[in-house]
Amino acid sequence: MSLLTVEKLTKSFGGLTAVSNANMHIDKGELVGLIGPNGAGKTTFFNLLTGVYEPTSGSIKLDIDGEQTEIAGFKPNNVTKVGLARTFQNIRLFKDLSVLDNIRIAMHQNIDYRLPSALFRSNKYYEEEERLRKEAEELLDIFDLSHKKDEMAKNLPYGEQRHLEIVRAMATKPVLLLLDEPAAGMNPNETVHLTKTIAKIRDEFDLTVLLIEHDMSLVMKICERVYVLDYGTMIASGKPEEIKNNKRVIEAYLGEDV
Repeated sequence: MSLLTVEKLTKSFGGLTAVSNANMHIDKGELVGLIGPNGAGKTTFFNLLTGVYEPTSGSIKLDIDGEQTEIAGFKPNNVTKVGLARTFQNIRLFKDLSVLDNIRIAMHQNIDYRLPSALFRSNKYYEEEERLRKEAEELLDIFDLSHKKDEMAKNLPYGEQRHLEIVRAMATKPVLLLLDEPAAGMNPNETVHLTKTIAKIRDEFDLTVLLIEHDMSLVMKICERVYVLDYGTMIASGKPEEIKNNKRVIEAYLGEDV
């Protein structure tokens, strides 16, 4: 059974159809790529999956406790609660907060106290806040950011800001992680580190990953399957080698040099 099943997903803005009858399925534990030229509709597709946009038509189903649950039209906070987390093309950290606080904020959807406990600073409040702090520090340690926990996010090098955004998404405890061009702006060394991080996320956390990326060496190296979007339409899907040799994909996006 698929973890995520997308059928005939469509999003129109007035007379413009940004995504048209798109289909996709992702099985648990897969690392899947979504590629295509600029303006193909990839980020719009992510926005539909994560509730930023409501579909014009179509279906988005997520396996929740063994049942295929329709989540099309869910608000972003509810999408996060059922297990989808994402990063963005443009880094969206709380730049004037510490690295640790960026992670703690993401974890607060999992707190086990209510507003009165927070207002009156009950024992439950302090116990939960301490638990979240420890979990946040453990997560930063796993991803080699614990030594930067007290630094302001805006003071991190670009590559570490990218990694922090991924770790913050991880802090929501997702079942499906959506990465929107995580290698954008990275130098080759940072991209190598990113590649290892994505592999660690999938292998050590038993997570499923959907990746938008223009760096074809990264996509072809780590993705098990790849979907190709062009002018809002899925034009191909398959294993990396199949996509690499697909004439329609070469004409639309890859070119002859790939």
